[in-house]
Amino acid sequence: MPGTVLLLAASPVGKGRLVDAASVLPVLAAVEPAVLSGTRTASVVELADPLEPQAVLSRLRAAAAAPGPLTVFVTGQLQFDRRQNLPHLALARTTPATVRYTALPWHWLREELRLRPDGTTTVVADLYADQESWRQLGERPLDTGRNIAVYGRVAPPPARRAVAAPAYMKAVATILRSGHRPPVDELHEQALARLAVEEGGGGRGAHGGPGIVLAAGRPAAADPHAAIAAWVESGRHGDADALAARWEQAAVREHGAASEEALHWTEVRADLAMFAGDPARSCRAWLSVAATRLALGQSAGAPQVEAAVDRAHHQWGRIREPERARELGPLLAELRGRVPGRRQGALDHLRRQLRQLEDAGLTAG
Repeated sequence: MPGTVLLLAASPVGKGRLVDAASVLPVLAAVEPAVLSGTRTASVVELADPLEPQAVLSRLRAAAAAPGPLTVFVTGQLQFDRRQNLPHLALARTTPATVRYTALPWHWLREELRLRPDGTTTVVADLYADQESWRQLGERPLDTGRNIAVYGRVAPPPARRAVAAPAYMKAVATILRSGHRPPVDELHEQALARLAVEEGGGGRGAHGGPGIVLAAGRPAAADPHAAIAAWVESGRHGDADALAARWEQAAVREHGAASEEALHWTEVRADLAMFAGDPARSCRAWLSVAATRLALGQSAGAPQVEAAVDRAHHQWGRIREPERARELGPLLAELRGRVPGRRQGALDHLRRQLRQLEDAGLTAG
């Protein structure tokens, strides 16, 4: 099948910049799309120093929905949100004080890729961390999810006032410009070897290169997610949901309705309803997930709680039947009041939409 490639290079403008991420894009863009992807044909999407996290999320979501293998080349710098201690990919407008609102939460990338079939998704990363992120990563490694093959490195911050070059990613691009893409694990090792030579080795990190080496391959596995993804791709939405429902019921029996195992399958079914064009069912499922997580004591700012409410809100906005929108709107407003999320004014906008729906209902009556 044709492949998809997403080239993402992002770093802040100004004195907060640690790496000149976009400098690698001309080198990567010179590589044939099929070589970047490792498939016979491929489409390439390029994002250079994007400004808005929502814009990056939209491109990432579109790439994740494409059939066939997906390769994401991401270059940039990591910064932690001081409020929640969560890693973010800094974007052009990001500063230490605005990470929560101007950077891309790393878990967004993980969440968007989690439904893809095993063995079809690869992330190649060359990342620099600021001092706080470097300390945090020493305690909590970067989480990319169970179904993503990730290769690359996270480098410590460069010398003060210096802007680093994305040397690992340039090594990857240089190897690929030969016109041949070796298996990605071999590509990774070759890039690390080239990096060690160019930076003088010296034992400054794993494999002779500075920083934390990322090398987590995910072998293809026969699990229900692969079958579900295949059915969605072929338009068999009912079959996909039926299989997910069976796994959800099994998880409830074995672990309980409020367990992570059961909630995972509720989230899968919420996504499947979205793919099937049923935003009301998707909204209801996400509302259930959010309410359950809050009832379990998870904080309103926890990534999985925020994501559930944000997705419920997004799906509610796509409901075209006024009665169903009016039915779910108050439930969403109650949760949005407890989980305001990152988009300023989301609750006020929701309340205005609800008033318009109510006014329209009174007029129709």
